[in-house]
Amino acid sequence: VAKALGGLIPSPEPGLNDPRRKELIELEQQKAAIDTKADSLVRRELWLGLAYLVVQTAGFMRLTFWELSWDVMEPICFYVTSMYFMAGYAFFLRTSKEPSFEGFYQSRFNAKQKKLIESQGFDIRRYNELKEIFYPDSSPQQAFTTASFDHS
Repeated sequence: VAKALGGLIPSPEPGLNDPRRKELIELEQQKAAIDTKADSLVRRELWLGLAYLVVQTAGFMRLTFWELSWDVMEPICFYVTSMYFMAGYAFFLRTSKEPSFEGFYQSRFNAKQKKLIESQGFDIRRYNELKEIFYPDSSPQQAFTTASFDHS
């Protein structure tokens, strides 16, 4: 009963001189550095993926027009395309996210972010706790991931 009544009474807002605010600021700076590093790693992966596709396309063009013929390359291209489709479908089954560039970016970003958080010993539980105290209106999903797609 006491907990139920305590939940009805608004708790006092944390003051500007609250020592937890300084701790939150430090944790936000650490998390920002982690997010920047994760973004950098994912962008590197995406550029390498583009390079792979360019090399593959150039190789297929070379084989189609100089070495072999379209009659030989057509089934090869069909099977390669089918494998890419199956990879996209497997990505969807595994992550429940749309197999798009944005979905792939978000999935890789979350994986890199989690790995960096663990490797650097970042206390995500404490970070979310402090964030809930000082920013009670923010959504729980937003508390952990803050990936942004606007990198113009």
